[in-house]
Amino acid sequence: MDRTLLKNARVLVAGDAMLDRYWFGDVDRISPEAPVPVVNVVRTEERLGGAANVARSIAAVGASSTLLSVVGGDEAGRSIERLLIAEGITPKLEFDDALKTTVKLRVVARQQQLVRCDFEAAPGEECLKRHLGLFTELMRTNEALVLSDYGKGGLSHIIAMIAGARAAQIPILIDPKGDDYSRYRGATVITPNRSELRQVIGSWSSEEALIERAQNLRRELDLQYLLLTRSEEGMTLFGPDGQLNVPAQAREVYDVSGAGDTVIGILAAMLATGMPIEEAVPIANRAGGIVVGKLGTASVSYEELFGE
Repeated sequence: MDRTLLKNARVLVAGDAMLDRYWFGDVDRISPEAPVPVVNVVRTEERLGGAANVARSIAAVGASSTLLSVVGGDEAGRSIERLLIAEGITPKLEFDDALKTTVKLRVVARQQQLVRCDFEAAPGEECLKRHLGLFTELMRTNEALVLSDYGKGGLSHIIAMIAGARAAQIPILIDPKGDDYSRYRGATVITPNRSELRQVIGSWSSEEALIERAQNLRRELDLQYLLLTRSEEGMTLFGPDGQLNVPAQAREVYDVSGAGDTVIGILAAMLATGMPIEEAVPIANRAGGIVVGKLGTASVSYEELFGE
């Protein structure tokens, strides 16, 4: 992949941004208050999470990445803005003073995650309306759109966003959540994992049953493609001309956090260069295989992905 092509590829990410906080420490005793380990925290770290991690994945391979999201007017929201700028991502953030920024706090000891604490709330409607106006402006300057839905309320106007992106004739990639995919109607591609797809089409007992149900869902929702991520089984792209199976690349799985963010981010970056989706999916699959070998919400560099 030519670096210049990627540098000129512009991707807009919209959705639920969050801050991932890590507390690293050592455990050498059990608490006298309860049968839980006592962690002596020796190091802390902050990383971009959710939609912000998708934007990070795009920027990490050299593409132009812009994040549109609503965050709280608090310390965590400002941390997200600071980290975006440090990663070379253009932040287009709406700060809602009444909102608490979504934060996921993970406590890690001896390379094992002991507990995760989530802090979250839904953004206000007034802020989301301003957000939609800015989205319309950004549609004019991007070649691909990722809608990263984590079910936190940041995509309440997703139907209007899809309509706007379709009018701009750019690829629309969606990381779906929940059991109602009707709101994603008209997208270019959605990227559910196995458990997410089961919530919508039910369990399947054979590959034939999966193909039939996945293709029926794709046609019902007027999607061009449905990309199913299947962990150790790789990926399957369901499209109008049939199915494309991409086997997983053998790697030691260390942490699956953020792997879906990496897959959709890299896929969007490739599509923004004009690459056909059949060629882009194996590259996204390779990126996902690399990132699961890293701790936490990590990204993949251009050199790691293309071996240069």
